[in-house]
Amino acid sequence: MRVFYWGRTIFEPRIIMKILLVGLGNVGDEYAHTRHNIGFDVVNAFVQRHQGQFRVDRLAYVADVKWKGKQFVCICPTTYMNLSGKAVKYWMDKEKADIASLLVIVDDLALPLDKIRLKPGGSDAGHNGLKSIQESLGTVQYAKLRFGIGNDFPKGKQADFVLSKWKSTEEKQVSNKIMQCVDAIEVVATQGLDVAMNQFNQKSFT
Repeated sequence: MRVFYWGRTIFEPRIIMKILLVGLGNVGDEYAHTRHNIGFDVVNAFVQRHQGQFRVDRLAYVADVKWKGKQFVCICPTTYMNLSGKAVKYWMDKEKADIASLLVIVDDLALPLDKIRLKPGGSDAGHNGLKSIQESLGTVQYAKLRFGIGNDFPKGKQADFVLSKWKSTEEKQVSNKIMQCVDAIEVVATQGLDVAMNQFNQKSFT
């Protein structure tokens, strides 16, 4: 029996109805709306679009969203970036969600600001949040939405750059790109990862 499974055809008698949507970031006002917190901002925009509401729960801010027959468990870990995997593993176990239900939104220095990348797997690429998830789950084979933040910083200033706020000249572009990421999440959920990759990975978000 052929079924829909993140956009790929496999022989299993089920389809994904529950999606664990994870935005990576750090809690605290000093980190709010920084480049490193873009995962939080994207998940928050998704929850707002669908009239959800966050609550404080175990290891994360959590919101439940139902849309087009799908149940989204949206989490922003409160463990700080380096322990993101602890929250992801807890909520996967609590929701009885498997690895195929997971979509993580994360900032990416290797991508320019006008790009995003949806991928079904891939290494942590030096990102501490992804490294923590990999260690907790024992795999890198889960879907990621990488939000390009660029790499316009002097040598040795990477940490300062990722923890900095957006420039005023970037804010409109970033706001538009966040909403496009919400669109991409909806396409992943309803049409599959392959379709979303084809639709969004080559776009330039100016």
